[in-house]
Amino acid sequence: MSDERSSETTQSGIHDRSRFARTLTAIVEHARWANAIRKQDLRFGDRVIVRTRNSVYELWAQGGDAFTVTGGWFDKNHDGPVTVSVNGCTYGGSMIRHDVVAAAGLFLEFGNSVSTTRIRDVELIRWDGEQAEELPC
Repeated sequence: MSDERSSETTQSGIHDRSRFARTLTAIVEHARWANAIRKQDLRFGDRVIVRTRNSVYELWAQGGDAFTVTGGWFDKNHDGPVTVSVNGCTYGGSMIRHDVVAAAGLFLEFGNSVSTTRIRDVELIRWDGEQAEELPC
């Protein structure tokens, strides 16, 4: 008895498992984005810590695309926290995921045209409303 789900035989007699490769690819892709921090999931005051190859950035959600940012390029070029938009994350080229604030393996792009080096790790710290002293704005 042949298991129809395990493979399909083409006219040449070769087993075609391509539909399962797509399924496996979808699973791998989902797992890859499971650690992504999306704009829609953030609330005011939530802090996102982004560790890149060269720097550490801290972003405090201000609502919408606006974030108060410290670390990395911002500390080198400004005296204090800067409020800037986040365009999203790129794969290193011009394709951008506008819905993603940070995900390991991607590059964070800010609204002032600053792009980070490759992101190594991201961490989300929820703001409970009682940590007002921790907000840099």
